[in-house]
Order: sequence, then C-alpha cells, then structure tokens
Amino acid sequence: MPESLPLFPLHAVLLPGAHLPLHIFEPRYRQLTVDLVTGVVPGKRFGVVALRPSLDVEVTSLSQLRAYGCSAVLRQAKRLPDGRFDIVTSGERRFRLLGLDTTSAPYLVGAVEWVPDAESPTVGDEAIRMLLSGARSAHRRYCHAAWQRGDWSEPPEDIDTAGLAHILASDCLLTIDDRQRLLEETRPLHRLRLVRKMLNREAGILATLRAVPAPPAEFQTDFSLN
Repeated sequence: MPESLPLFPLHAVLLPGAHLPLHIFEPRYRQLTVDLVTGVVPGKRFGVVALRPSLDVEVTSLSQLRAYGCSAVLRQAKRLPDGRFDIVTSGERRFRLLGLDTTSAPYLVGAVEWVPDAESPTVGDEAIRMLLSGARSAHRRYCHAAWQRGDWSEPPEDIDTAGLAHILASDCLLTIDDRQRLLEETRPLHRLRLVRKMLNREAGILATLRAVPAPPAEFQTDFSLN
C-alpha cells in the first residue's frame, strides 16, 4: 500500500547512504523541520525528489518531479535566531512517487511506494571481487583528479555490495541525470558497473582539462522552487 511522505523538491538527487546538509529558509520547510524535530512527522523522515526543468514556480503536478526519490532521515538540526535552520540528513530508502497532495499540509506530501533492489543473478565470488575493485579504483582515480590530498577518503571496506555504488557516487560531481540513473537502477551489480563507467569518464575529463570545475547550480542545497 502507498505511504504518505512529506516531500522536499530540490535541484539535486539524494542517494541512499549519502549525507545531505540543507539550509532551510522557506516558511513551509521551516514548518516541516519543526514537524520533524517534534515528532509530528514519524521517524524524522521526509522525501527528497529532484525537480524536472520547468518555468513554473510552484510544484502542482507529478510531471514537475522525477518519478523516483530517496527518503531522508533528519540527523541534526540547528535553529538560527531568525527562524531558519541548518540541518543534516542522510539518505535511506528509494521510493517511487505515485501521487501528490498539495493541500493537506503547508508542504508537499507524496503518496509513495518503496522500491527494493532486485535479486542479483548468481555470479562467482571472483567476478564480484573484480567488480568491487574496479568501482573503487574508478572512485580513487576520480578523487585524485578532482580533490586535494586529504580532502577525501576511501569508503570503508565493510560497505556491502548493494550500497557501495551510491557511496562512491555521493562525493563526486556527477550530473543530476547520472545520479538519477544510479538511484533508479535496482540491479546492484549493474549499478557498480554504471558508477565505474561514470567515474572513469569524469576522471578522464578532469585530467584532460587539468582543472576542477566548480559545482554546478544543481548541486546547491539551499534553494528550492517549492
């Protein structure tokens, strides 16, 4: 059965296991933060869903949002003197957006269904080890090209196969379309192949440019159209 989940549309894609800091300044999302902190919203959980390109200021229909998003759990909240909040959240579970309620709360509320990973095909342990190693190597290559030494670290070795691709992508400047593709991919091994390909591609571009591009506007997390 569909579940109700408060929504926060952003020009960004949240991935499971990734951390997302947000600066909350719009009144409706100040209220959402208060509801999260006080327990009005169960589990301190809301949904982050990426906006589709649109000239409309207000989100009023599903067509303005990506079909898949990720639930975020509130981890920290600091209220500022003027009523704004600085919060830290972490990505949890992937969902598909089925419906949109624009009237029952000050903020958007979605009808969602949770989307689990598909069962992985039977693959030999050595093939999986090679795939894991290749994805980690691509992440290492990207980080060496993009960041200063000491500004990044290797993901822990105990991250499971299903979660590794999301973690590897979380601190890399991939496009919304790339991140959305990773979010929607339900085959863990294919997701690892995707992130390996994406990070090797981006590392090659950075090495050719010999420069690190500034984060594009779509990754700024203090702005929302809604």
